[in-house]
Amino acid sequence: MNIPVVGPADRRLRVRLPVEGMTCATCVGRVEKALNRLPGVEASVDLAGESAEVRYDPVAVGPDQLVEAVEDADYQVPRERRELAIGGMTSASSTEAVGKALARAPGVVRADVNLAAARAVVEGIAGALRPAELIGAVRDAGYEAELLTGGAERERELEAAEARRIQRDLIRVVAAAVLTAPLLLPMIGIELNPWLALALATPVQFVAGARFYINAWRALRAGTGNMDLLVALGTSAAYLYSAYLAISGAGGYTYFEAAAVVITLVLLGRWLEARARHATGSAIRALIALWPERARVEREDGEIEVSVDAVSVGDIVVVRPGERLPTDGRVLSGASAVDESLLTGESLPVGKQPGDNVIGGAINGSGLLRVETTAVGRQATLARIIALVEGAQVKKARMQRLVDQIAAVFVPIVIACALVAFLGWYLLVGNFALGLIAAVAVLVIACPCTLGLATPTALMVGTGAAARAGILIRDAEALERAHLVDTVVLDKTGTVTEGRPSVTEIVADGIDEASLLALAAAAQTGSEHPIAGAVLTRAEGLRLPKLDDFQSQPGRGLTARVAGRRVAIGNRALMTEQRVPAPLDAEARRLEEQGRTVMWIASLDAEPALLGLIAVMDPIKPSAVGAVRRLRAAGIETVLLTGDNRRTAEAVAAVLGIGRVLAEVLPQDKAAEVALLQQQGHRVAMVGDGVNDAPALAQADVGIAMATGTDVAMQTAGIILMRGDPLLIADAIAVSRATWRKIRQNLFWAFFYNVIGIPLAGMGLLNPVIAGAAMAFSSVSVVSNALLLRRWRPSQGRQEVLYGHDDRRGRCQVRGSRQDDPLLRGNGADRSGGPAVEPLPEL
Repeated sequence: MNIPVVGPADRRLRVRLPVEGMTCATCVGRVEKALNRLPGVEASVDLAGESAEVRYDPVAVGPDQLVEAVEDADYQVPRERRELAIGGMTSASSTEAVGKALARAPGVVRADVNLAAARAVVEGIAGALRPAELIGAVRDAGYEAELLTGGAERERELEAAEARRIQRDLIRVVAAAVLTAPLLLPMIGIELNPWLALALATPVQFVAGARFYINAWRALRAGTGNMDLLVALGTSAAYLYSAYLAISGAGGYTYFEAAAVVITLVLLGRWLEARARHATGSAIRALIALWPERARVEREDGEIEVSVDAVSVGDIVVVRPGERLPTDGRVLSGASAVDESLLTGESLPVGKQPGDNVIGGAINGSGLLRVETTAVGRQATLARIIALVEGAQVKKARMQRLVDQIAAVFVPIVIACALVAFLGWYLLVGNFALGLIAAVAVLVIACPCTLGLATPTALMVGTGAAARAGILIRDAEALERAHLVDTVVLDKTGTVTEGRPSVTEIVADGIDEASLLALAAAAQTGSEHPIAGAVLTRAEGLRLPKLDDFQSQPGRGLTARVAGRRVAIGNRALMTEQRVPAPLDAEARRLEEQGRTVMWIASLDAEPALLGLIAVMDPIKPSAVGAVRRLRAAGIETVLLTGDNRRTAEAVAAVLGIGRVLAEVLPQDKAAEVALLQQQGHRVAMVGDGVNDAPALAQADVGIAMATGTDVAMQTAGIILMRGDPLLIADAIAVSRATWRKIRQNLFWAFFYNVIGIPLAGMGLLNPVIAGAAMAFSSVSVVSNALLLRRWRPSQGRQEVLYGHDDRRGRCQVRGSRQDDPLLRGNGADRSGGPAVEPLPEL
């Protein structure tokens, strides 16, 4: 049904395009009209089948334009992703060739190719991506491809295959070195027969060096150039000139050793590079290794052991002490401490009781747990983490795209430079041999591989290090922008506070406290706001009147009808709007200055009248003060953004050490406040966790969401913090800065090798052997430099800024007068104690 067909007299492709959102014949007409407007497209839409049969000319239009046309008509085209392991790529031009080949495959909307990971991620029309066609497209471009189906077993197979390839490369290097060694004897005064030199150099050139010729031919056939083409040209020129001298007996110095040593050194460099690149993917492999292969599932006739792939949502799995949890789930019975460190970066085991959620891949402690499965496969937390990290690693940053553009024209420029060097020496000096050697040196010292690897290797290692710390970076652009951030906007509730408020005071006016509480609780029965939850918790055990009607007033509160009585519950703005007098204004101010959020309750029947106040306090997170101090030490300004009243917000800001407060901001205005900061020249990171934070997260240069918050916030943000620890905000910026420092270093060395080396080689100041060694080890140095990012560590245990937390012993020692500060009471925090805060770590 989804097989594209090319007819002998019609070059158009045929594809069945799934379309979602159609409800009537009018919808059919809109979709058909949108598609048929495209050049070379003939479309027929089926409402019942929710699809469109499309024939299109691939020269005039691509699948991405088909999808865009449908989406412009306000309908959706579901997409799917396929991942391929690519073999044979050696430079940025290789990734370009593979990317173009995949983009031409039927059904492909977008193809991202990563040289460092040797992977390609293809996004296309759901049901239209055929693995055989994707693999065929890559092979037609001269490279190898293998479909990745996912799972730990598959990853282990790929790792074993990679290990075998590295071993074969080592054997090739050793063989080439053994044959090349005698060719160096003339350098110490021992003459070598030209025929013997020819016999030794030939297998090095055409057997050990066969890969260079094969890859060079593939590149030429695809209309591109690569490093292998340069090596093949340079060494072939030296070898053929030397072979002519040896066979003809014309005499003169031969350069067999130059060609053989260059090939041996390049092979050695490729082997070292392959080993180093293999290490850059260690974070992904560590995550995949967390997947257990078997699970113990309860059935009617007892426990049975099955493959993890056979577990379904709703199954009850039994996890014994020391075992890994096979799936995401909810604890039904048992109690234990679970180690989630590789998933969330949390250094200490997390206690789990019945009703708590657990994550597949975490290690169970000393207790037996019965867990009801809530997510499997791609929906599981571990799978989503892996997908996020892989997605971030395969996508290109703006810097990388610029470098790729340079690399695309690099090889032709180098060949031109080599030709100029040869002609200069031959025509101006009259020395053919020196011209040839200068040209060979230019060809072999050029390093397009280094340019291609500089950015992606650092991104791979950086995102992997961040993932181990519980920081998920969704794409390379978020990582790129984060290192420029100079202002962090913090949402209050759930970000710097626990998000679990509790009622602290009830002030009634003309009504008893229990009736006031019952009225407020009944009115908020249908609300999911944390403050409503606090009131309902406090009202447990009370008999609540009937809720007849409920209307939310965004940013202000609510109005409702409770047992026939109209009431308004919310902030001062709502009371002013409803013309409610404020006899308790002084009491409300006192509570707000103590950091409480005050909820006003009023009757709207006949004359509006205030019934009382309910004060709620949301404790500040223990590490929030330390997080603000770390950001300030790094030269980053912090801003508190909240819809709460100004006095409460300023009280919280005073404890945190935040000087700028944006209070009483309506949900729809948060994005505008972020935009205003950007207009003032700031690079802004917005940190939030709620649905109402999503527009601001999208507006900010970098959106940072707490994974403890809503899915909407996480889908909008570029960076996700796997645990609700504000210290991770500074850590996210720190890993971004460290990664971009490595990228800049790598690009410096990449351009340094070429800008310095190519002119020296052209002037005849570099022997081809030295040039080959410099080129061979340039890529190794870049990858090795990127691997230094693996030493980056988050600010574990920095809670001591607040309350003397000692991760080594797992104990908390409270300093200072936390009992004197109501905002910090009950969370073990001290607003003044603690050692000096270190700046963001440098690498």
